[in-house]
Amino acid sequence: MKRLFSSINIRELLRPIGQLAIFSLGSAVILSAIVLLLALIMDKTAVGLGVLARFHVSLFTYTLVNLPQVLIDGLTIGFVYAAIALGYTMVYGVLEFINFAHSEIFAVGAFVGVEILIFLDGLGILSAVPNWAAFLILIGAILAGMLASGLLAVAVERVAYRPLRGASSRLVPLISAIGVSFFLQDAIRMTESLTTGQFNRIFPTFGNFDDRLKFGELPMGANMITLGVSIKSIIVIIAAVLMLVGLNYLVNATKIGKAIRAVAQDRTTANLMGINVNYIISFTFLVGGLLGGAAGVLYALKFTRIDPFVGFFPGLKAFTAAVLGGIGNITGALLGGIVLGMLETFAGSYLGVFTIGAAGTEYKDIFAFGILILVLIFRPQGLMGENVSQKA
Repeated sequence: MKRLFSSINIRELLRPIGQLAIFSLGSAVILSAIVLLLALIMDKTAVGLGVLARFHVSLFTYTLVNLPQVLIDGLTIGFVYAAIALGYTMVYGVLEFINFAHSEIFAVGAFVGVEILIFLDGLGILSAVPNWAAFLILIGAILAGMLASGLLAVAVERVAYRPLRGASSRLVPLISAIGVSFFLQDAIRMTESLTTGQFNRIFPTFGNFDDRLKFGELPMGANMITLGVSIKSIIVIIAAVLMLVGLNYLVNATKIGKAIRAVAQDRTTANLMGINVNYIISFTFLVGGLLGGAAGVLYALKFTRIDPFVGFFPGLKAFTAAVLGGIGNITGALLGGIVLGMLETFAGSYLGVFTIGAAGTEYKDIFAFGILILVLIFRPQGLMGENVSQKA
């Protein structure tokens, strides 16, 4: 046992946790400062007067009181985006192309996990289980989604990507990835049509996942705002952190991680050094698929409803997060996911207020993708840069 613990690289376990804390705190401070400054500037304008008439508090006070809950929600969705973005980063780091089928691999994991839970719910099992057993069942559903997505990712690599690996143009595997994406979408639709006849599936209600842990209350005029976080949001954050820490340790502190980095840096030289390149690439797809499957079930837990196209927008935003942080860079994927989640939540919470209802929550994506365009214009390699030597 002592030998086991002595072999564990504590630095590689603690480093991503520190990075997550720094990124989360930094994003929260910067975005909070910007939105509070805007609220202070607009306090005496028509926007501020409208908020005062409606909520009986100033625009600055309204913004400040709602800020803690906005930060919690932004952090939750940011970790989900980061977990999905790591799948894009893993594949790009090794093969240097974007696996656009990753969003559908994410969707398959979500459907497998949810269908298992729906089946158990139909048997009457979920309604009778205590809360501790509900957590075990949820873990089982996540593991099942991970297994299905991981195996699917390996199969996709073997059938759709490996035969095209020697293609002279990078557009060839990219087009294949888009084709696989559409194929998997329709495969999910056909499977659901033949088995259930329903395209929209709802995450079953069981356990105490929807309960909220209350932190306290803040006064806002004559009303009190309750601050809290749902148990399912805590589960999403903890699971995402464990996945991110585990992946970082795998890539930077294990023998197979060293092989992955070697293949990412130079496939030909890695092959001459005795590394089985095909095995390492398949393993990389497996890990990316496992992360995508877990993220799919966690997404279904958080947002409750899924359909065959559920992977499109989360996958697109996760890809945006990967590019924003620096495609091929694990640390960049973490930063990009957190920043994008924060941006989306801040825009969704305050955009309608600051524009007097002219632009509501449905316009929140404009800010996220607008920031991406600015980053690509002024820093094309992303916020953290495209770290070739440590690609994963």
